[in-house]
Amino acid sequence: MWRVKSLDAILATAEKKSLHRSLGPVQLTLLGIGAIIGTGIFVLTAAASQKAGPGMMVSFVIAGAVCAVAALCYSELAAMAPVSGSAYTYTYAVLGELLAWCVGWALILEYAVAASAVSVGWSGYVLGLIENGIGFDFPDLLSAGPTWSMNGFIPTPDFSAGIVNIPAIIVALAVTGLLILGTTESARVNAILVAIKVAALTVFIVLTLPVIDTANLSPFAPNGLFGAYSGMGIVGAAASIFFAYVGFDAVSTAAEETKNPQRNVPIGLIGSLAFCTVFYLLVALGAAGAIGAQPVLGAAGQAVQPGSPAFVAACALPANAEALVCSNEALAHVLRVIGHPQVGNALGTAALLALPSVILMMIYGQTRIFFVMARDGLLPEGLTKMHKRFKTPYVVTLFTGVAVAIAAALFPVGQLADISNSGTLFAFFMVSIAVLILRKTDPNRKRPFKTPLVWIIAPLSAAGCAFLFWNLPHDAKMVPPIWGAVGLVIYFAYGFRKSHVARGLVEVPELSPDAPVGPVPPMPGAPAPGSKEERD
Repeated sequence: MWRVKSLDAILATAEKKSLHRSLGPVQLTLLGIGAIIGTGIFVLTAAASQKAGPGMMVSFVIAGAVCAVAALCYSELAAMAPVSGSAYTYTYAVLGELLAWCVGWALILEYAVAASAVSVGWSGYVLGLIENGIGFDFPDLLSAGPTWSMNGFIPTPDFSAGIVNIPAIIVALAVTGLLILGTTESARVNAILVAIKVAALTVFIVLTLPVIDTANLSPFAPNGLFGAYSGMGIVGAAASIFFAYVGFDAVSTAAEETKNPQRNVPIGLIGSLAFCTVFYLLVALGAAGAIGAQPVLGAAGQAVQPGSPAFVAACALPANAEALVCSNEALAHVLRVIGHPQVGNALGTAALLALPSVILMMIYGQTRIFFVMARDGLLPEGLTKMHKRFKTPYVVTLFTGVAVAIAAALFPVGQLADISNSGTLFAFFMVSIAVLILRKTDPNRKRPFKTPLVWIIAPLSAAGCAFLFWNLPHDAKMVPPIWGAVGLVIYFAYGFRKSHVARGLVEVPELSPDAPVGPVPPMPGAPAPGSKEERD
């Protein structure tokens, strides 16, 4: 279980069974921006306001700080090992197969659930646009999934708010089809969507900052720093908002499809994160200052979690009809309230067009985690099957897309984001530890990008991830143990025995300790080197 796969073997295997390298630094940075700016700012602004009020601006800073130190750790490992697999690959090389499996399994949860959350966020904007733009009232029962609560270890649904989210299913499956067409085609579409998204947020900032009323920012932290219970307050909002930053992780999963990854991966990671952080703070300030961001209260005057049955009941009250925290299309709602309904509809249209770019990157990242785990023998190798025409791993992409659509149909956006964060924070924690261990065990390896002040930055990253995980809502913290237990059953039933490392398979013969010196003679009956038979 503690066997490691050397970085040399990982790199050599990637060269032998590599994905096509087609992404440059600009495309990679745009992919990062496309993955980062999305549901976190278009949709989760409302959920963050419910937890922290205007204090969500501090939450953005806390989450961004943790993400920044994690990004520095990721950059070092991604530049050293420019292959698909992200934190899973790094952990395999440093901490061993069992922990690598746990990280990979957590990343599968992160990406799939994140894609589902963004699909639900897209649904809120498209439904708001339909209602406000053309006046059609979409059936409530088909526009949202049920709300969920944990009864011990058993999730319990409440169907009063809705049964199934039809628009979320449609967008998840549409993006899946685009990804099957190919990486380069997806990146080109994404570049257009990123431009639309950035333009829409710029217009929002220009219209809201001049009308900020400082009275709307008071009380600044109505639920305090930590809140009355887990998941509330400024820190609880930071744990949820962390979801808005994690898109940079998807950049590292694209390392194997990047030209000159030692240079371009750090550029994509840090550049996209810095660009997006500025936008987040300006948009959050504009939203809270323009119309207020105070949370709604439960029937007994208590703080309530966004997405909970008590929250849904509070938002149904006429007095809360205009509250930012109750909107499923927060930014468009702000513009309509301050007297720009047509611009609000236009922003809703921009979100309608742009949010699929985030879904694209989340499904993209998840399929590449599946791909590399299957390539290592921990999952069935049939998952690595490539489409003959499009040269993409279509089997695992289709499987992922269906799973994403099902989750998007049945869960609210806030709960999906918190569940995704639980897997993300675990993976980031392991990366932070891996950087330190590798500095000790392999200090002489070439590091195209070195984490500055690593003995300060990496521990800060690990501690920050653990701190935010602890402040997630209780239900979200319960998911990783259950998901992890299922993963361990699969690992010991299949991966433990089928792992290529366990079976002694050396995919690159030059790395075998008993490899012969000099040219290897051809097998009897083998085609001549360079002949048509060999190529076939």
